[in-house]
Formats: sequence, structure tokens, C-alpha cells
Amino acid sequence: MRRLATAPNLAIATVWTDLLRQGGIDASVQRAYASSIAGEVPPDQCLPEVWVMDDGQHADAAVLLKQLRNAPHRHWVCPSCHERIEGPFEQCWSCGATMPR
Repeated sequence: MRRLATAPNLAIATVWTDLLRQGGIDASVQRAYASSIAGEVPPDQCLPEVWVMDDGQHADAAVLLKQLRNAPHRHWVCPSCHERIEGPFEQCWSCGATMPR
């Protein structure tokens, strides 16, 4: 088991862990509730962490997490409702249509 990254909050750590699991990498969130002791210990020591369970997958997990954290930003117009979509989104926030390929 090896630490991959420190997340700024529990929600982001959970999303990262879920995305890594979807990519076939067994990962877990550690220090999920350590924020309750912030003040007793330095705040940066209370942030949640993402850990990879198999050390052999650590390099692959690092690459995948980098890709997830730096998703390409696109600009496209929804073919259904003509809403302008910006960012790493592949689905229209307004009507739910998928991005044209």
C-alpha cells in the first residue's frame, strides 16, 4: 500500500479514488475524517489521502490521476438545445445530450 496523492478535501479524494477504481486500480481514501483534529495538529497533516493498494500499480495510478486532474477543456455547442458548453464536459448540463464526436 502506497500513498498516491493528498487531496484538498474529502469529496475530491473520494472522486479520485472512484475514478481510479473504474480504471482498474484498487485505491482507498485514508485520513478521511482527520479534519476533525485540525488545530490540534497542523491543518496540512489532516488532509485526506488517496492510497494505491498494490505498489506495482502506483506508476499507472499516478499517470491516470494526472490525466484525470488535467482533463482537456473543450468548447462545443449542444446539437439538441444549442447551449454552449465549455470545459472537460462530455454531456450538456442543460438537456443531457452527449457531446458530438
